[in-house]
Amino acid sequence: MSDMFTQEFIFNALKISIIMGLLLSYLGVHVVGRGIVFVDLALGQISMLGVAVANFIGKDQTLVSIIFTMVGAFLLSFIKIKDKRLKQEAIIGIVYAFASAATVLFISKSPHGESDISEVLFGSVFTVTNEQILTMAVTFGIIGLVHAVFRKKFFRLTEKFENHEIEEIGVFNLWNFLFYLSIGMAIVLAVRSAGVIPVFSYLIIPPVAAILISRRKVSMIIISMVIGVLGSFFGLFFSTHYDFPAGSSVVAVLGAIFGLLAVVRWGINIFSAK
Repeated sequence: MSDMFTQEFIFNALKISIIMGLLLSYLGVHVVGRGIVFVDLALGQISMLGVAVANFIGKDQTLVSIIFTMVGAFLLSFIKIKDKRLKQEAIIGIVYAFASAATVLFISKSPHGESDISEVLFGSVFTVTNEQILTMAVTFGIIGLVHAVFRKKFFRLTEKFENHEIEEIGVFNLWNFLFYLSIGMAIVLAVRSAGVIPVFSYLIIPPVAAILISRRKVSMIIISMVIGVLGSFFGLFFSTHYDFPAGSSVVAVLGAIFGLLAVVRWGINIFSAK
């Protein structure tokens, strides 16, 4: 197994996948706690809409994608639904659907439409460059440092969402905006390398799996990040060993880990009931 990662393109894929797995699985703890699991899909799709628009108008993909994502993050930070008949996820879902449709419309005008759509959804980690890895490592490191230093602020805000105390947050909250800004920056880089679906999986599957086996916040974060790393490693091993697409393999392995932990939790509940 270790010989497989001596090949540079596979080792690069492993490095960037682990970087993504560590930070995204941590941010996912906030995403799941706030009940906004669609937000990463929406921001990821907005990022890809920026890429599609950039291709269409002949501008720099990275710059336009960042602009689209930052504007999207800013607008999403204002969404606070007080009408009990509606859920925040419903509005975010509409944003995702609109961005997805618009992305397909722009991509359909490119000469490689179908392959472009596939890359948008699942990415291509085997083609990442050392420059992309360095950029992501530095950016994710800064985001991680900000969240570590101001962790109490971010978690206090997440707890307000968990306890449905959004009235106390106000129309505009700096820490809420910084959260969306950080997750937006993380997604805009991750989606370019891994695609929308794997990024969504990194953000949602590890923290949900961690919740199944832990109630303490610190242990949930650690377990979530470990699952993100394990999903990256074994997903790439599965991909290269059996010649499957990398993004789909990582998602499948993360799903399998979740299924295994769900069975363990079910077994514990049955045993406790006796």
